[in-house]
Amino acid sequence: MTIVYRHILPGVKQALSRWEKTASRIPDSELRKQALASIASKRFHCQGGAVYAAVNLPQKDRLISLIVAFQTISDYLDNLCDRSTSLDPKDFRQLHQSMLDAVRPDRTLADYYAFREEREDGGYLKELVMECRNQIAGLPSYPLFEAKIYRLVSLYVDLQVHKHIRKDLRENALMTWWEEHGGDYPDIRWNEFAASTGSTLGMFMLFLAASDPEADPATASAIERAYFPYVCGLHIQLDYLIDQEEDREGGDLNFCFYYGSREETVRRVTYIVEEARKAIAGLPGPRFHQMIIEGLIALYLSDPKVSGQPDVKEVRSKLLHRSPLMRVFFLINSVYIRFREPLSKSTTQL
Repeated sequence: MTIVYRHILPGVKQALSRWEKTASRIPDSELRKQALASIASKRFHCQGGAVYAAVNLPQKDRLISLIVAFQTISDYLDNLCDRSTSLDPKDFRQLHQSMLDAVRPDRTLADYYAFREEREDGGYLKELVMECRNQIAGLPSYPLFEAKIYRLVSLYVDLQVHKHIRKDLRENALMTWWEEHGGDYPDIRWNEFAASTGSTLGMFMLFLAASDPEADPATASAIERAYFPYVCGLHIQLDYLIDQEEDREGGDLNFCFYYGSREETVRRVTYIVEEARKAIAGLPGPRFHQMIIEGLIALYLSDPKVSGQPDVKEVRSKLLHRSPLMRVFFLINSVYIRFREPLSKSTTQL
C-alpha cells in the first residue's frame, strides 16, 4: 500500500487529468457531459485498478496509462448507456466495439457512434483506444495473453448490451446468454455469472502478467481460472449487494434480487468470497491477490449504505469474523470513509 500511495496514485491522477482536458474539448454537449461526469464520479475505479501496476514498478507508467485509458472507456460507455437517448442493442454493441478494438491492435477502428444521434466527440473515444494499443505494444508477453483478455472483454461487452436494453427484454436476453455459457460454470448461477462478466479486474491482472517477459502460456490459463468467475464475481456482487436498497427504489437491475431470501443471499455471497480466496491460492504472489480480495470486501462493506440493510450487515459480520486481514482493511477504510462521499453506483470497478 505504501508503493500504491507513493508510486501509483500520483500517476493515476496525472493520467486522468490528461483525459479530463481532452474530454472538455468534446464538441457534442451530451457526449462532453457524460465523459466529464464519468471521470469525476468514477475516478476511484482507475485508482483501484491501477493497484495492479504496483507489482511491476519498472513497467508502472505503461500499466497505469493502459489501465486508466481502458477503464475510462468503460466508465464513459457505462454513462452513455445508463443515460442513453437510445435503447438500441446495436448502438450499445457498436459503442463497446471500442473496448474490443483497444485490446486487438491489428483491427481497423470502427465508427463507434454509428447508431446514435450524438456523434461528434472530437476523436475522444478513438484516442482512448489508441492509447491502450500504444501501451499494449510495449508489453513483452502480450501475445500469450491476448486471447484470454479478448474473451473477458467480449463477455463484458455482452453484459453491457443485455443489461441496457428495454426492461421487458433484458431478462430473457440474459437467460439466453447464460444458456450459451452455463455448462462451463456448473457451480454458479446465472446471475452470478452475469455479475462476474461485469468486472475488469481479470483484464487488469492479465495486463500485469503480460508485462513480464518471462511469462508462459500456463500463466494465462491459471490467472483466468483464478479470477473468473470468483474474484470478478466477488467484485461485482459486492457492488450489487450494497446497492439493493437504492436499486429497489429506482427500479434498476440488481443481480442480488434473484436470490430467493435473505438467507440465500448471505449464503451465496459468502460462498463466492470463500471460492475467490481458494482460487488465488495457487497463483504466484498469493499475498497480493489476498490483499485485493480482502481490500474489496472492506471497501464495499464499510460503505454507509450497509447500515440500513440487515442481509448486508450479516454478510459483513460473517466475513469480518473469518478474516483478520479484512478487519485491518475495514478499520482503515471506516476511518477514511468519514472524509469522502459514499461509493458511486457502478458495476465495473474497484
